[in-house]
Amino acid sequence: MPVFHTKTIESILEPVAQQVSKLVILHEEAEDGNAMPDLARPVQAVKLAVDNLVRVGRETISGSEDQILKQDMPPALDRVEEASSLLLGASQMLRGDPFSVPARKKLIEGSRGILQGTSALLLAFDESEVRKIIRICKNVLEYLAITEVVENMEDLVTFVKNLSPILTKMTKEVDAREKELTHQVHREMLARSLEQVKTLTPVLISGIKIFITTKQQGGRGTPQAQENRDFVVRKMSDEIHEIIRVLQLTTYDEDEWEADDLTVMKKAQSGIEGKMKRAADWLLDPHAVMGGVGEKSVRHILDDAMKVAERCVSPRDREDITRMVDNITSMVDGLAELRANDQGNSPQAVALARGIQQQLGQLQDLVKRAVANNERSEVVKPAHTVTGKVEQARRWLQNPGMDDGGLGEEASRLVVAEGRRIAASLHGPERGELLHLCDETEHLTNQLADLCRKGMGNSPQAKAIARNLADKLRELENKIQSALVNQVADDFIDIASPLKQLSDAAVAPINMPGRDQNFDDKSRKFESHAQKLANTAKLVAAAGAGNNKKTVQAIDTTAQQINDLTPQVVRAATVLFMNPQNQASAEHFELMKKQWTDNMEKLRGLVDEATDTVAFIKAAEEGIRRDTERTEDAIKHGDAPGIVTNTSNIARRANRVLQVAQQEADNSEDPGFVDRVGAATENLRSSIAPMVQNAKILASNPRDPTAANNWRKANNRLIDGVKDVRHVVEQEFPPPQDAFPVPPPDMSQLNLVDHISAGLFTPPLPPPPPSYQQGRKVNPVIIRKQAPPPPAVRPKPAVTVIHRDAPPRPPLPTSTVPPRPPPPETDDEDETMMHFPMPQANQPIMMAAHALHREVKQWSSKDNEIIAAAKRMALLMAKLSQLVRGEGGSKKDLIATAKKIAEASEEVTKLAKLLARECTDKRMRTNLLQVCERIPTIGTQLKILSTVKATMLGAQGSEEDQEATEMLVGNAQNLMQSVRETVRAAEAASIKIRVDSGYSICWSRRGPWYS
Repeated sequence: MPVFHTKTIESILEPVAQQVSKLVILHEEAEDGNAMPDLARPVQAVKLAVDNLVRVGRETISGSEDQILKQDMPPALDRVEEASSLLLGASQMLRGDPFSVPARKKLIEGSRGILQGTSALLLAFDESEVRKIIRICKNVLEYLAITEVVENMEDLVTFVKNLSPILTKMTKEVDAREKELTHQVHREMLARSLEQVKTLTPVLISGIKIFITTKQQGGRGTPQAQENRDFVVRKMSDEIHEIIRVLQLTTYDEDEWEADDLTVMKKAQSGIEGKMKRAADWLLDPHAVMGGVGEKSVRHILDDAMKVAERCVSPRDREDITRMVDNITSMVDGLAELRANDQGNSPQAVALARGIQQQLGQLQDLVKRAVANNERSEVVKPAHTVTGKVEQARRWLQNPGMDDGGLGEEASRLVVAEGRRIAASLHGPERGELLHLCDETEHLTNQLADLCRKGMGNSPQAKAIARNLADKLRELENKIQSALVNQVADDFIDIASPLKQLSDAAVAPINMPGRDQNFDDKSRKFESHAQKLANTAKLVAAAGAGNNKKTVQAIDTTAQQINDLTPQVVRAATVLFMNPQNQASAEHFELMKKQWTDNMEKLRGLVDEATDTVAFIKAAEEGIRRDTERTEDAIKHGDAPGIVTNTSNIARRANRVLQVAQQEADNSEDPGFVDRVGAATENLRSSIAPMVQNAKILASNPRDPTAANNWRKANNRLIDGVKDVRHVVEQEFPPPQDAFPVPPPDMSQLNLVDHISAGLFTPPLPPPPPSYQQGRKVNPVIIRKQAPPPPAVRPKPAVTVIHRDAPPRPPLPTSTVPPRPPPPETDDEDETMMHFPMPQANQPIMMAAHALHREVKQWSSKDNEIIAAAKRMALLMAKLSQLVRGEGGSKKDLIATAKKIAEASEEVTKLAKLLARECTDKRMRTNLLQVCERIPTIGTQLKILSTVKATMLGAQGSEEDQEATEMLVGNAQNLMQSVRETVRAAEAASIKIRVDSGYSICWSRRGPWYS
């Protein structure tokens, strides 16, 4: 089947598919009684092209040493030649008889063979190119494996001299491959891993150097130096294994997350395969270094296998892997003990090594089976974020009687669990409020689940509970996010001090009293601080970053980097602490500090990006007021250390406000907003130093009333400065307002009055799913561009934001059922959108189309070309679903519909790029461009796959036909998901349009999301 993971393959297959589609249409028209035209000239042109392709292919085979290429390419060449002969034969037969049925059959078989044979040929060649790069990557891995034997500076010079050219070659080849890939996510994964390898290379050399020098100078700190070296080797090896894994990927699911069970399992499987050789080398060497790379490879294989076991769908797979890991662990421990006692050559040790190697092979097979079983299973897992889980729960609550496999109920319970997890780190009333809300949500979930289990999911009582539960989930989600903002404001107030204190302790004079105790204390505080920051960041990713996959995954990845680096920084500090005169130790510690600091600053930036800016500044302002109260209490009691601590926190919080406000200014291209932020931040900046200076004077004499008054004046000025910054940012980000009124009661129940009297319909329906603007909720709005407003005392926003007036709330029904309210006024909406076909579970393409339909039907397409184009795409995709399933239409219709979808894809992308050019927010613009730029590629692939499906005449139900259908389904799902994300990103970006651009777009809700 065709694959499109490179630009070269796509550029070759697209024109081939266009020609084949013409032949398919001619064939279909002939079935209606039309005579086939003379195909001699086009078929002769195809034959010439095929002959040239075959000649180049044969030459490639003869000049290659790749045995797999020599095995895979000849069948593809034979198929293309055979297909060309079929076309030539069909052409000759049709010249004699334009109505010949055998000729038409040859024509369709030849068309299918040309397309699939060309695809197979291109794939065989591409896989050969990938294997070349993988061989280079494995050469680097082989060099990394010999770091254990580098024991002096001469060895290190030789090692670097040999490693540098092969590492440079790998970098060049992977970089070139990254630019050739069509899947943006694969490009990003390769670029990220390659950047990590580049960053870690100097750290590796430094780590080897301190190991050598520490060992030569007496051995103090050698274990820590070895741990540092081995850590860098392992990290580099893991990144190169990830590069190898990504290089072999040919497809991508837009809904896939890096934290998905299957993705984690495949990464673990790849890691196991990459470590097997080192493990085998260690097992075969009775004198191998204890605790070295070989033994660690074995233990890392066992860790990776447990990652697979934890995610197995099949209990049998999980039990088999766990049992095998336990057995191997016991055997490895026994072998390590024997070798530590110089009994590595004993019969018992040799037998253990042989048994471990055999069981590692069996473990690898078990892992492979488990991954395959998970891949075949169709179990839908809860989303990775609170926002995603709330959306899953809401889908359940819209129709509680529908069987969703328990997904909605599980999602609701997981939101409650996340709320309790966050509450555990809170204090005071906020903790009690969050726990109470969690209890209420859990109670409603239990009630609704019980009714559903009794078959009463569609009862009025269940629907009333569902409405109440939806409201509670929304309230809980908001409460969680609010709590996280406060936690971010407190935890990220200072990221550098614990590291600086550790650094000072590492270089403290040898004769300093309590030197060892001080170093141990600072090490513990640094590790605790780093772990706290990483945990808070992960909470933000899970519960506070909305559903922005890129931001969530970046936070998780960077937080894990911090967790990995923190103990290595402590080890590097320990080596320096034990060897203060070792210059290599000092240089290595500085490198590790820089690695940690760079990652922590990146993590803080990502967390800031995911956190609502206005809410953060408010939280910082409240924190400053709390610190002010504590300072006043310290003044009252003459507590100088308390004054220093709390006023330092005030200064740090103020600096964080400056930092966040400056990030917003740097992100904006609105000169008015940038100037206003600049003025406010300069005012705040100028107030910090006087506050700190007066605090120092006060701390030196806490009882001095004059000093206290001077500090209060300076501190009040600082608080006013923070308030001014907040006001400026609030004007740019107006607070959210309710988009919809409380909806009318459910008129489908004739006995509604009884249920109201029973108190079942008191809670309002939940609000619509929110849109997200870089972690910030954006209201549904109408946005129209106007000329720049005249100068005024108070600056005005760059765009006019108008909220639709809500219709009046209808009166509650009395003893008789009132008439249904009149329908709202409509614009030029296509009536088909109002009667979109409901998908069935066995209609994946229709389900993808319906998901886009649900997203866009809430918006009017009047004065909004993006919505209009997206609605057309949803309808076209629904039609494509029917055509693929054989529910009417023809092959010509199938090809034509796919072409229209591709054209609509181009239009959506063009409109999104036009909007992006006028957006003044850099992050929003980048996000919009990233999500829309992959749409045309997926649209082009859809055309090719539809042509492949159309050529399956006479091959329906075959393995090839099923594979073509599966690829078409995956492509359709990716396309609809990309368009949905583009619509959301476009809505968010629309609130930041240049005033003088003349660009106009309207976002007007047509009705509540539950309609």
